[in-house]
Amino acid sequence: MIDKEEHKEELFEHKKIVVDKGQTPLRIDKFLFTHIANSTRTRIQYAAEAGNILVNNKPVKSSYKIKGDDVISIVLANPPKEINTLPENIPLDIIYEDEDLLVINKKAGMVVHPAYGNYTGTLVNALLYYLSHDKKNDFAKMAAEQTNNVRPGLVHRLDKETSGLIIVAKNELSLARLAKDMYDRKISRRYIALAWGVPKEAEGTVDVFIGRSLSDRKKMAAFPESNHGKNAVTHYKLLENLKYVSVLECKLETGRTHQIRVHMKYIGHTLFGDMDYGGDAILKSSTDGQYKTMVEKCFQICKRQALHARYLSFTHPTSKKIMEFEAPIPDDMESVIKSFRKYIENF
Repeated sequence: MIDKEEHKEELFEHKKIVVDKGQTPLRIDKFLFTHIANSTRTRIQYAAEAGNILVNNKPVKSSYKIKGDDVISIVLANPPKEINTLPENIPLDIIYEDEDLLVINKKAGMVVHPAYGNYTGTLVNALLYYLSHDKKNDFAKMAAEQTNNVRPGLVHRLDKETSGLIIVAKNELSLARLAKDMYDRKISRRYIALAWGVPKEAEGTVDVFIGRSLSDRKKMAAFPESNHGKNAVTHYKLLENLKYVSVLECKLETGRTHQIRVHMKYIGHTLFGDMDYGGDAILKSSTDGQYKTMVEKCFQICKRQALHARYLSFTHPTSKKIMEFEAPIPDDMESVIKSFRKYIENF
């Protein structure tokens, strides 16, 4: 019996399998290969090596032989839908690289993974091209062989119009270890957001469920009750009060789709420029005519939600060293912040 538990991070899946009583002894990697759709023996073996496969709450090797009534728990990278993804020569802003991983500063406007309507020009297309020069790279080999379900080791995602830091594993073992750390909430991610209005409390936590909007399936929505959506937790801190807007630091505990954007809207502070959630309208107004002109110019400067993944901290999958990275606020967001600063200084 397979129980697919709630995802803590959408790029990973947690499965719980109770082995039938009549099961004859069988290597666990062979058993899981036949019970988990779109997976591979290699991915399962690396998951075991990373300590991601437990039997009766104890980690096991891929050679472990299962028996009846064993309870298997596994965290795996979630295989994507079968899309023929081709390498593309797209420039990448690489902040850090070693033989196990990359840290990339993604530009706003780039889709992370190919999907309906975005089959080219994505971060994955760019990574397949970049990694193709590395003959030792697992994902580059699969791409060259045109293996289905190739996805360079994305550890987490960013929305198309969100800029900032993203981790990419360069091999299956690193992906498995980072997947477990992400699932266990051991990877720290902090964002800078520009939001409409000023929170009453300088620091706070938003802890409400997030799921598909009941009125528009293309959008997400917050649900105070657990009967819809998945648990989501965002911590925020006010960095700068600009009277009409606020510069916030947001720290994620979970990684739901549109999490910061939906949580900020839920507490009445929609992100500046967020077209999906109403942030592209003037939500905090002034009687001064110059204010409207200034805000409209800001919309032209920052044609997206003002959200940037500024900080990452995680344990290196091989060396076990603590890795920390920061990416400066991009020019479009910085220009908008400066415009509001200048306005409130003069008025």
